[in-house]
Amino acid sequence: MTDDHVWQQIAQLLRTASRRVVLVAPFVKKNLFQAVLEAVPASVTDISCVTRWSITEIAAGVSDPEIMQLAVEDGRVRVRLCHNLHAKLYAADTRCLVGSANLTGKATGLVSGANIELLMETDIAHPEVRRVLDTIDRHAVPATLDLARQLREQAELLKDDEDAPRVVIPGQQTRAGRWMPETRRPERLYRVYCGRHRNIGKDVLAGVLRDLVELDVSPGLSEQEFRSAIRDRLHQLPELRNLNTAGRLRLDDTKDELVTSGAFTEEQAQRTVETIAEWLRYFDEVHFVPTGPWEIRQGKQII
Repeated sequence: MTDDHVWQQIAQLLRTASRRVVLVAPFVKKNLFQAVLEAVPASVTDISCVTRWSITEIAAGVSDPEIMQLAVEDGRVRVRLCHNLHAKLYAADTRCLVGSANLTGKATGLVSGANIELLMETDIAHPEVRRVLDTIDRHAVPATLDLARQLREQAELLKDDEDAPRVVIPGQQTRAGRWMPETRRPERLYRVYCGRHRNIGKDVLAGVLRDLVELDVSPGLSEQEFRSAIRDRLHQLPELRNLNTAGRLRLDDTKDELVTSGAFTEEQAQRTVETIAEWLRYFDEVHFVPTGPWEIRQGKQII
């Protein structure tokens, strides 16, 4: 038995639209998106959809990048991606519904075992609604068919990887354990991020994808933006605090710290430290001082 109260709220609102429709939901399933487009009057030519796509969420089946194909076929829809999106908002002209429901079967009550959700009506001019929409406008990036296909392909590869991290819903859960860079060739990261991985072996590719999942970088970034995001993520590692504060890092100290934590053997710690060093060499402006204990120092090397 289903209770489609939430869906009826959304559908009834959309049917009243005369000029513009705005859909904001982190998770959008293809069948729900099709139903939404059918509910919007044909006279409405401006439909904005803001969602988020991550490899793990696509692999888990909670979000469908295939909505992009429906958007292209419909011709009225602009899809944008906002990586930190958690808000849910549906607007028709000046009226809107805000609350907890995504565009999924369980959220809208169109399948059995529906979630308990809430949507309340307000005006699109409400200050908090405007704040959210303005923030989205500053941070959202355009979605494309190529990006949708790329993320679906990566999600399918991830599903085949038994060692892949479990799906984590940002804002609701935190990952178990701690992340350390895995792939030894950091230059591969952006290639795989962009879907260019035809010449990378299966096992190596799996490791790169695991790193990308843990890094949780927004899709659609330029290479410069990507490198900056990875550099920032690296400097969040507790092991790099001396590099951040003192501008230098002794690799042997980092190795000892990893071993002392109990999470790494001597061999694993050595490999991890070497991998961190390669990532810093590639993504950051550092140089190595191989005199005595190996050190990484911030800034260009003066010759």
